[in-house]
Amino acid sequence: MRIPRTLLAAFGLAVVVDLASLAVGFEPGHTVAKPLLMPLLAAWAALSGAPRLLVVALLFGWGGDALLLSDAEPAFLAGMASFAVGHVCYLALFRAHGRRNPAPRARAGLVALGYAAALTGTVALLWPDLPADLRVPVAAYSALLTAMAYGAFTRLGMVAGLGGALFMLSDTLIATGVADWPQLPRPDFWIMLTYIAAQVLLTRGTLDRRHTPSGATAKGAVRSGPNGSPVRPGRL
Repeated sequence: MRIPRTLLAAFGLAVVVDLASLAVGFEPGHTVAKPLLMPLLAAWAALSGAPRLLVVALLFGWGGDALLLSDAEPAFLAGMASFAVGHVCYLALFRAHGRRNPAPRARAGLVALGYAAALTGTVALLWPDLPADLRVPVAAYSALLTAMAYGAFTRLGMVAGLGGALFMLSDTLIATGVADWPQLPRPDFWIMLTYIAAQVLLTRGTLDRRHTPSGATAKGAVRSGPNGSPVRPGRL
C-alpha cells in the first residue's frame, strides 16, 4: 500500500504547486507541475485496480496538458486531438465497465436535454468569435466532450457525472479565451482547478463502480439456501 499512497501524495503535492503557481503568476512552477499531474494520477489509478481504458484516457489527458503548455495554434489543435482520444477512451470505458441504467430514465432524459442545450448554445455563441480555422474542430470536440460527460453520468453515476460536467466547464473556459471573451482573474487557475477536479472525479467514479458489488454479492443481497429458503451473505 505504500506505493499507491506515495503516488497519491505526490499527485496532491503537484496539484498544490500547480494551482499555487497559477494563483500567484509563477509560470515556471506551472510548467514543471502540470506535466506531472496526469502521469501520477494514472499510476495511482493503475495500482488501485483501475481498468486500462481509464489509465489510457488519463495519459492522453497528459498529452493534451503538455501540448497546451505552448500557445502555438498547431499545439492547441494537437492538444485538443489528444484530449479527444482520451474522451473516446472514456466512452469505451463507460460502455465496458458502466451499468446500463444507473440513473432513472426520466433524470437521464433531463440531463440529455440540458447537455444538448448547453452544447448548442455554447457553440452558437462562440462560433462568430472563434478563429475561422478553429470553428469546426472546436464544435466537433465539444460534441464529443458532451457525449463523454453524459455517458459518465448515465453509466457510472453521480461522482463521475460531476467529473464530466466539470470537464465541460474547464474546456468551455478555454474556448472563451480562444474566442477572446472577457475572462475571470487568473483564468488559467480556474481552468486547471476544474480540470483537475474533473479527472479526479472521473477516476474516483470509475474505481467506485468497479469495486461496488452487484447482483447476488451486493450487501444485504438474498441468496437461496439448499432448501430454497433465503440466506443472507455471512450466514449459513
